[in-house]
Amino acid sequence: MTTTSYQLFINGKWIDSVSGKTFDSYNPATNEVNASVSEANGEDVDIAVKAARKAFESGPWADMAPSDRGRLLNKVAQALWEKADFLAEVESRDNGLPINETKFIAMPAMIDVLEFYAGLANKVQGDTLASPAGRLNYTLKEPIGVIGAIVPWNFPLMLTMWKLAPALAAGNTIVIKPAEQTPVSILEMVKIFHEVGIPDGVINVVPGYGHTAGDALSSHPDVDKIAFTGSTNTGRLIMQAASKNIKPVSLELGGKAPNIVFDDANIENAINGSMFGIFFAQGQVCASGTRLFVQDSIYDEFMEQFIEKVKTIRMGNPLEPTTQMGPQVSLKQLESIESYVASGLEEGASVLIGGERNKTAGAGYFYSPTVLENVTNDMKIAQEEIFGPVLSVIRFKDEADVLQQANDTIYGLSAGVWTENLKRAHRMAQGLKAGTVYVNTFSMLDSTASFGGTKQSGFGRELGIQAMDMYTETKSVWIDLNDEHFNWYGV
Repeated sequence: MTTTSYQLFINGKWIDSVSGKTFDSYNPATNEVNASVSEANGEDVDIAVKAARKAFESGPWADMAPSDRGRLLNKVAQALWEKADFLAEVESRDNGLPINETKFIAMPAMIDVLEFYAGLANKVQGDTLASPAGRLNYTLKEPIGVIGAIVPWNFPLMLTMWKLAPALAAGNTIVIKPAEQTPVSILEMVKIFHEVGIPDGVINVVPGYGHTAGDALSSHPDVDKIAFTGSTNTGRLIMQAASKNIKPVSLELGGKAPNIVFDDANIENAINGSMFGIFFAQGQVCASGTRLFVQDSIYDEFMEQFIEKVKTIRMGNPLEPTTQMGPQVSLKQLESIESYVASGLEEGASVLIGGERNKTAGAGYFYSPTVLENVTNDMKIAQEEIFGPVLSVIRFKDEADVLQQANDTIYGLSAGVWTENLKRAHRMAQGLKAGTVYVNTFSMLDSTASFGGTKQSGFGRELGIQAMDMYTETKSVWIDLNDEHFNWYGV
């Protein structure tokens, strides 16, 4: 089989890395090489940042009217719709997501984000302030400059677009560092941006490893802001690197979401939503509902039906439309999941279903959907992010009990509540410490609804109008309208 090769994309050109090094990207469903990719290091990052700086300070991007930027981004969105099926297959080969999830969820969501921010390009506005007589005060909202975006492997295109679209709509330029596991779909997407006519240097892509390319981008003195999605541990490193130059950082990090089922919930809906909440994308979702809290009075009934439903999940080739769960992204991730499950069993949890690799689904990194019970909230599996299809089930008594347990975590990204009691739903929504609270649904996204975390799940809000604040700066302007000379205390 012929291996496809990809280069770095810098200043509108496809170039080899300075070192000439490459690395292999693997198809996690087959364990075969998916592509050979040029490996960026610090020198390449510096070249990319210089190109982004030049495009920001001078040339067609800097001179482009906001309405023209919006129209150009809308043209890109239309081109992406035309290539959506192709990009979906590329992404499924790259990271193992089932084709139905890339084709019908990730790609439409990704393009919708671009369309949303294309529409906001000419709506970035300052304010005229209430000034005293003889003075005019107003504010300008201006692009920050060169954005460094470091993106994860679970939804490469969608999570790249969460940063790329608002950054470009606001008038910034960008350098993107894809995850080393999944650079291919991002490189294919950038081809489309370039073909439509995004000026040279506006978008640059430097595939490579976190400790080299990622660190170089985070610590580069001419990068004006870092936007990162990934693990909490890596987020700490990003902050440390960015602090060298006191640059702003936005972080969307890990989660350990509580998903709470009360005894008055619609059981069928709660089962279906909770399954999607943990097994969507093989559990490789920062907002997945990994801790399932079920009220004592319905525990046995709920879990019996839940396990019967889990048994129907179809694992296999992610390119087959009938597949519901594909492989984990890498052998390293697969082994990490196994380690967590072993830890849970050592601490007293028991396996209701799964708990092992699926060797019949294919030659890749498949792990069976797993449900663990007899879990207590202080166990490692209930406190640390597993990032796999492993559900920890915990009993609870009442609202006060579950609220205390749900909030007993370092994370605060998302949470779910299943109840038909309207007052209870609002009480829980107010009490849960999370950036997003789902009521009678789970893991939904919308371009108009902001998304982000509290506590060690990070800070900043992506999506929605609010995200534009992360890619603009406010400049305050004072104008003296008096004809008299400036008088310093009457002197």
